[in-house]
Amino acid sequence: MIIENVAFPAGRHCETTTLGALLRHEGLDLSEPMLFGLGEGLGFVYWDARTMDFPFLGGRSKPASIIRTVADRLGLTLHIQETASPRRAWQNVAAALTTGRPVGLQLDSYHLEYFTTKVHFGGHFVALYGYDDTHAYLVDTAQQGGAVTTTLASLERARGERGPMTARNLSFTIAGPAGRPGLDDAVRTAIRNNARTFLDPPIANLGHRGIAKAARQVTRWLDRSSDPSRDLPLAAALMERGGTGGALFRTMYRDFLAECAAIVDDDNLRLGHRLYAEIAPLWTEVSRHIAAAGETGDPDHLARASAILTDLADRERDAMQTLSAVRVD
Repeated sequence: MIIENVAFPAGRHCETTTLGALLRHEGLDLSEPMLFGLGEGLGFVYWDARTMDFPFLGGRSKPASIIRTVADRLGLTLHIQETASPRRAWQNVAAALTTGRPVGLQLDSYHLEYFTTKVHFGGHFVALYGYDDTHAYLVDTAQQGGAVTTTLASLERARGERGPMTARNLSFTIAGPAGRPGLDDAVRTAIRNNARTFLDPPIANLGHRGIAKAARQVTRWLDRSSDPSRDLPLAAALMERGGTGGALFRTMYRDFLAECAAIVDDDNLRLGHRLYAEIAPLWTEVSRHIAAAGETGDPDHLARASAILTDLADRERDAMQTLSAVRVD
């Protein structure tokens, strides 16, 4: 069974690519930055634990939160199913496909055969649009090949993996409203909510407080790593090319704000966009210094990364304070 015309060309982030493919099939074509921003996706987390080989810098909200929030903002019908049973999990997917709708899946990308980098990541998303006796047909990001296939056995392993950020064989479908929903109120609410969450994180590892913490911790990374030449360049690559759209999602959020400025007449929104246009390249500079520290062993690069992160904590706090004042009519 194959559903025709399911695609989201040039998708950069897995969750928004999956969401975009499902919505396009429903006749609702929104840009990836718009989906990311409507989903209140921008965030920051500094994550380190005794069980981790190396710290992780994240730049977005939790897996599946963008999908749930976009559905809420736009009045979409979102149907999510989870189960511990592999048999029931496949029945859920097959039943949805028979209705003519592609299905979104959350899974661990480690098991997908077209992934060349074998790292466990349980918060990956794909859109499933068909299958045959041996293979599943998927839409993934452009970086992973766009329209791709993997064996049904590997898909089952990917969906059933347990560990950080995984879900219990999660699948979902979306039904859109008749016609294109208005975006004015939706983007205003999304911008304000995202800003307020970022400004008032529940723990010090999140939001602007998390960026400040990263600034303090990053200078220790050469000692923190058992293999700096591997770990630091990998951390930098994840910031720029790990499905973030560049600059740890700041480029995507900048583009969202630019798109909103053409829809909403608000001085705070326009200023917020200008501030994020200045912020995004600084994150790329941070990743460059982190990579260089791992490649050269020179701690001066981490000192420079720390100084930029300290500045970014203040800049992002100020930008989000501005955006929190966007009017909601």
